[in-house]
Amino acid sequence: MGKVVIAIDQGTTGSTVMVLGEALDVRAKANVEFPQLYPRPGWVEHDPDAIWQSVLDALAQALAAARVRAGDIAAIGITNQRETTVVWDRKTGEPARTAIVWQDRRTADACAQLRRAGHEPRVRALTGLVLDPYFSATKLRAMFDETPTLRGRAEAGTLAFGTVDSFLVARLTDGAAHVTDPSNASRTLLFGLRSLAWEDELCALFGVPRACLPEVRASAEVYGVTRGVPGLPDGVPIAGIAGDQQAALFGQACFAPGEAKCTFGTGAFLLMNTGSEPVPSTRGLLTTVGWTLGAGDERGEVTYALEGSAFIAGAAVQWLRDGLGMISSAREIEALARSVPDSGGVVLVPGFAGLGAPHWRPDARGAIFGLTRGTTRAHLARATLEGIALQNHDLLRAMQDDSGRALTSLKVDGGASENDLLMQLQADVLGVTISRPAIVETTALGAAFLGGLGAGVWRSKHEIARAWREERRFTPTADRAAVTEQLRRWDEAVAKA
Repeated sequence: MGKVVIAIDQGTTGSTVMVLGEALDVRAKANVEFPQLYPRPGWVEHDPDAIWQSVLDALAQALAAARVRAGDIAAIGITNQRETTVVWDRKTGEPARTAIVWQDRRTADACAQLRRAGHEPRVRALTGLVLDPYFSATKLRAMFDETPTLRGRAEAGTLAFGTVDSFLVARLTDGAAHVTDPSNASRTLLFGLRSLAWEDELCALFGVPRACLPEVRASAEVYGVTRGVPGLPDGVPIAGIAGDQQAALFGQACFAPGEAKCTFGTGAFLLMNTGSEPVPSTRGLLTTVGWTLGAGDERGEVTYALEGSAFIAGAAVQWLRDGLGMISSAREIEALARSVPDSGGVVLVPGFAGLGAPHWRPDARGAIFGLTRGTTRAHLARATLEGIALQNHDLLRAMQDDSGRALTSLKVDGGASENDLLMQLQADVLGVTISRPAIVETTALGAAFLGGLGAGVWRSKHEIARAWREERRFTPTADRAAVTEQLRRWDEAVAKA
């Protein structure tokens, strides 16, 4: 049967486990959802124990389906929702409170105060990020403010902070490892893009004690081994970590500068490989670490990326389903939207959690324009898909300006990339070819690749690149004059949202 690598893909609404063979064949996968917590408007939290249980349940289902024996497991790779902030007791592993999710907007005022005080240029120069509630540092400070006893524990080193990857590694190793990788660390507002280390200046600015921070290791190396994990044997190496979007970039084999991907999940995330040097953005994008490799012939390699994030993509379809009751399942939206030739002039701006890059307007709200008596649920469904695609036009336009590279093709992945109409709309709006891979779960695939590299299952990323396969290609077919008019209406709507 051969060795397998387990990928744990811990996402915003659920956890997926993929079992990947040495020949890059998917043996099994399982997904388990967990509850979302909304204690106040604009606040989003998770129970870390619920996250852990969803991982255990998905592991059990996937391993059973793949009929994997204990000795077959060569390594584990982890990818995760990134900026979500978790704190736990370093000794017991118990969560100290609920996690604050990346979508949470409670620190918008704190970020605005820091901007008014003139801190953003320096923060941006060090981290490649903007001062926005999206990132971890202000979330951690909010935890200290809401639960004052946590700060003393953090200063004493008995409280551990991390993004979800750190929490999972701690649980998998029974507390033996408190680590993260640069792709996750670079999303905290505490990590230097060039130094590749925690910055004392930033820790002081955000009031974060260094004693609570994880050790930063390469994205592909052995961090520790499993101990006491239900359903897993002891001694399995945990050997790969990357934040979800960087893992997808890796899983899409975007290994050359200028190659780019867009992941359609809860949000939409467009990333471009920019090579061994960080590219500063003047168009509202983020500069981030893609990955660092520390296994085999890849030792010492650092790859950077430009990123544009739209906070709401697939979540807009969920809103039609759960908020409005307009559809009973997300898959219904494609047929409904195809039942009309266009949106009938309706424009939907999916700003339900504010607007991310390149606008960075946490105060923005979702908005619908152009409603008439002739508007139907089909028009609204199509406008929702168009809104997802139009957000990405703003991102691509900024990315091409920053990088000086004109994209001719874009790889796509994530659950919503299986919607053929959305992919065609995306190709038409962007004016570039859309390439969908045979395996659209490239986030989990990237985690598996990194875990396998870290444990020596595969020798190089070039071995992985040779195995990447395209499933379908979407080429632009829309009249460009019509697209130009559509973009004009979109820009007007965004300005009003």
